[in-house]
Amino acid sequence: MSGNVYNFWVGFEPRQHAAFQVARDSIRANLISPSQIYGVVLTELQRAGLYTRPTEESLGKLYDVRSTTPDYNGEMSTAFAISRFFVPMLSNLKSKRDPDKDFRGWAMFIDCDVMVRAPLDRLFEKLEPKYALYCVKHKYEPSAGQKMDGCSQSIYSRKNWSSVMIYNCDHPANDALTMDVLNHWPGRDLHAMKWLEDDQIGELDPAWNWLVGEQTEPQGGAKAVHWTLGGPWLSSLRNSPYAAEYQRYIERWAA
Repeated sequence: MSGNVYNFWVGFEPRQHAAFQVARDSIRANLISPSQIYGVVLTELQRAGLYTRPTEESLGKLYDVRSTTPDYNGEMSTAFAISRFFVPMLSNLKSKRDPDKDFRGWAMFIDCDVMVRAPLDRLFEKLEPKYALYCVKHKYEPSAGQKMDGCSQSIYSRKNWSSVMIYNCDHPANDALTMDVLNHWPGRDLHAMKWLEDDQIGELDPAWNWLVGEQTEPQGGAKAVHWTLGGPWLSSLRNSPYAAEYQRYIERWAA
């Protein structure tokens, strides 16, 4: 499908600039077709009046007020914890502002702590338009405690399904992601993809979102490495799996 334009959105976390650059550059390195790559930046969405969820900050951590329960303080482990679900809306807005470019169709979101290692063009060729969204349907429950940067390890339905997603922005089911839903639903319901029916969610090969330290590595190697517990940008994890590849991206970026 050479010649198609694909759209990619990488979650931006201010504490992880280097990881963001690696995620972006690894996407670009594994495409032969033209692509548009953007950051999902919380402060930009807030300034634009799109993201209106009440958010509090304390000791360098962000808290989503609407997600707070008696058992959960609403801590957001990243700035894009909820803004990732704005991608279909953002793609639609870009289409309206720049009609000469196609921002609709398929749009991929990845966490900034993900490094792509396989040809994305081949992945996109296999997508079926009957699905509103594709992801790796992880079947695991992480241990309670902390993950990277001292953030709490929150437990919720379909944990980590939303860390690598491919939205079908033309699918009518995603029209349910309205401003009201995006800004009022608790984060756990968005991460559980409750705006979709189960049969509207397509399944990616587990190699497209391998959780380092949480799962056995897929046979043949990971196609997308996800350092969900922290990665090579942390001094304590410099020897993480695929850290050498990560470092090569860093060296090219810094050159």
